[in-house]
Amino acid sequence: MKLDKRIPLLMVLLSLLTCGLYYYGTVNANSNDIQPSFEEKFTEVGYKSVKAAIKEFENHFNCEVTLPEMLPSISFTHEFGRFLEDKNYNLNDSLEIRFVNKDLSDNIYKIDIRPLNNKLDFKNKLNLNGKEYTLQDGTKAIYFEDQLFNFFVFEKNNLQYMLGIYNKVANEETLETFVLIANSF
Repeated sequence: MKLDKRIPLLMVLLSLLTCGLYYYGTVNANSNDIQPSFEEKFTEVGYKSVKAAIKEFENHFNCEVTLPEMLPSISFTHEFGRFLEDKNYNLNDSLEIRFVNKDLSDNIYKIDIRPLNNKLDFKNKLNLNGKEYTLQDGTKAIYFEDQLFNFFVFEKNNLQYMLGIYNKVANEETLETFVLIANSF
């Protein structure tokens, strides 16, 4: 049996074509395409240290922000703060503090603070399975569960505090934990 001389040539061409496709199909990382770090993702949207964000809020409103001495018992690896200034309407200025865990994305706890003259009204939440509580100092608070977070809202020192915990890590102790945290101010 005699081999056609074209077959070995065809095999060599196919092999070269396959190698060429493999080479050109390879993606090489460009140093400009490096993904931002966990911390940089927060920085890109305006978060900074909690201390710096609190200082901005205090300077803007000429007030003093007090934070609780206690946190929820879930673990956190990072904390960030951000002062949001509503330059258009001056109604939505607020301070956001976030406690997050780099390795456990459900571990999110937040504290949102705003001046009482710009407070949000949550009385309607009482009609929707919300509950009202009284703190040790007589302060009234509202607890309610929303789509993503469970919240505990109260007013202290001319500020409205809204504590929130991601509902995937909330448990039966969440309400008692919120009361303990609020009483630790």
